[in-house]
Amino acid sequence: MKVLSFGSLNIDYVYSVPHFIMRGETLAAKSLNVYSGGKGLNQSVALSKAGLDVFHAGAVGQEGMFLLDELKSSGVDTKHVRILPDTKSGHTIIQKNVDGDNCILLYGGANRSITEKQIDDTLADFSAGDALVIQNEINGLEYLASRAKERGMIVAFNPSPMENGIIPVFKYADYLLLNEVEAGQFLGKDISAETPESISSQLQAKLPGAKIILTLGLNGSVYSDGKISFRQEAVKVHAVDTTAAGDTFTGFFLAGIFGGKSPEWSMRFAAHASAIAVTRPGAAPSVPAREEVLAAL
Repeated sequence: MKVLSFGSLNIDYVYSVPHFIMRGETLAAKSLNVYSGGKGLNQSVALSKAGLDVFHAGAVGQEGMFLLDELKSSGVDTKHVRILPDTKSGHTIIQKNVDGDNCILLYGGANRSITEKQIDDTLADFSAGDALVIQNEINGLEYLASRAKERGMIVAFNPSPMENGIIPVFKYADYLLLNEVEAGQFLGKDISAETPESISSQLQAKLPGAKIILTLGLNGSVYSDGKISFRQEAVKVHAVDTTAAGDTFTGFFLAGIFGGKSPEWSMRFAAHASAIAVTRPGAAPSVPAREEVLAAL
């Protein structure tokens, strides 16, 4: 199986701050670090480090060439990435507080310049039984997902950041990985008083053909596929930086499933991988290797 991760490539500017900045406030940052990032890149790195044959597709500007080096160093094929000399690479401004939590401002840049021709040219290298992994940091998602399904590819969708415009993409998902906030936005209701199991059940009712993975942060995650449903507890660690925790979880869960493992094993594999990632600074650089996660298991 080949895995196509068609997604964002971002430059992450990470500011360490005593607290998240408030309206009208001027705040001195304790430090600034520049990392490779983007949900697409992070998930490509995680999928590859977890042991899969991964190809990344997307677009960068000239200042983002080091992002391709990051992918290549993690074993990801980058031949489907377009380099746009007159367009800025996507980037984020990330505030990281003393507890390791973060808030993120995202600029799409080159990530929002995906064309139907690029999609068609890229998908021509993939066939039935291969997998497509997508998020919501590039444009053209509905066209991309529909064409992938026509080719018989497995589609895994992480609808982050969530917005109404991507609702039509949900119907193409074989695997849907989302958090509680995204679940509430998709369901169109306040779910704060509901149990994770109830939320998963409601998602399953709306998307009966999908396997649902609901992530809950410190409260773990829930898997549901219409036949079985179970909770995976989070692995307790001291968090330093949570930036790529969800992307690491996504990559390692899918690596387990695509590698023929059970949902139970794959959820446990993903939980341990994301626990390791949050003990390290940065996004893609924090993703652990498969052997390290297996040792933790």
